[in-house]
Amino acid sequence: MKLLFATQNKNKVDEINRLIGSQHELITLADLNYDLELEESTMLLEENALEKANHIYQEFNMNCFSEDTGLEVEALNGAPGALSARYAGEEKDAEDNMAKVLAEMNNLTNRNAQFRTVIALVIDGKEFLYEGIIKGIITNKKRGANGFGYDPIFQPDGFTKTFAEMTADEKSAISHRARAFAKMKEFLESEFAE
Repeated sequence: MKLLFATQNKNKVDEINRLIGSQHELITLADLNYDLELEESTMLLEENALEKANHIYQEFNMNCFSEDTGLEVEALNGAPGALSARYAGEEKDAEDNMAKVLAEMNNLTNRNAQFRTVIALVIDGKEFLYEGIIKGIITNKKRGANGFGYDPIFQPDGFTKTFAEMTADEKSAISHRARAFAKMKEFLESEFAE
């Protein structure tokens, strides 16, 4: 099945490409020369993912999916959440975002956090949602040079490395996005097996 991934984020495309397998063909907005920024007008991951997926479905009339991901920090009442990409400003600067989270958590003992991804799939106009969560902690400082976003300050439970200290394959095996995508892939393979 051909699936259009409604995102402008090349890092997310790379991660999904590692997960998709040979049964599906991933098409990107770049493949279609679409470079307009996708709107995220709500404070809810579910609604943002649906908004983007429905917009692209209507634009291209192709089965597609989108996702929205948030870092949810317990001591910050779930922030940055849906504002994760622009937590420190509209520039969407990952370094500034991490610096803001670390500054707000300075001297806090509760470091619990989770990454949560919601994937919205639109097939023939029908909407489906899939959620993936990984729990962990916010480290006291950045560690590692791999990954993107908040990866250098997020250490998943049960691991001694941050996401940014893991290889792409190690992260893809356990990540929030991988967990949500696995649920979507399972649905597609059960409903649309050839």
